Amino acid sequence: MSALRVETDGEVMRVTLARPDRRNAFDADLIVELAEAFVDVGRARAVVLAGDGPSFSAGADVEWMRASAELDYDANVADATAMRRMFEAIDSCPAPVVARVQGHALGGGCGLVACSDIALAAADAVFAFSEVKLGIIPAVISPFALAKVGASAARRYFVTGERFDAATAQRIGLVHEVAADVDAAVDRVVAELATAGPRAARAAKRLVLDRPDAAETTRRIAERRTSEEGQEGLRAFLEKRRPSWSD
Repeated sequence: MSALRVETDGEVMRVTLARPDRRNAFDADLIVELAEAFVDVGRARAVVLAGDGPSFSAGADVEWMRASAELDYDANVADATAMRRMFEAIDSCPAPVVARVQGHALGGGCGLVACSDIALAAADAVFAFSEVKLGIIPAVISPFALAKVGASAARRYFVTGERFDAATAQRIGLVHEVAADVDAAVDRVVAELATAGPRAARAAKRLVLDRPDAAETTRRIAERRTSEEGQEGLRAFLEKRRPSWSD
């Protein structure tokens, strides 16, 4: 049985970790499935990443960790490479990714949050870069986590592995919003994304990831302004009407 549920609801793609009995912890199969799910999201305007049950994701599965303890160095490199590819697939997904976080987001679960463009957390969510508690380090997720929380927060939470609450996660930039009703918050953000030009939203995400130089930024804005979508958006604004993609 698949450990992942992928559903399409109109222009919204929903990717749900479906191992609630394991608190949606990763194993080798789930890592491969997640990577594949984010490779081709079609024309989705938004991808919602969620976890079944009381927890978002508790990180690595205990049985998988037990098996990895018997692997040699080269096999561990292969395992880590597969996980890195999963995080990269989510991070570079063309469509905006919205994480719906509840319960525990530990270790690699924090990595999933960090890879998402917009992270919305329930008030009772608990986070931790907990790898040091197991004698290892959050190496594979570090590029994504550092981009979100910065070096100052990482120097505390990477080295202590301590748990922190949703309010702290918001303060350090790991999540964008803490909501009493996280489903309503997700629906609101998805509705906002539906008002953005579909290609513009993807190009805006790419802008953040690429951080282009001055010459490239001028090329990109000129390209968008002269595009069919850009022309429609500007005309709709001047004519005080809704653009075609909002109909």
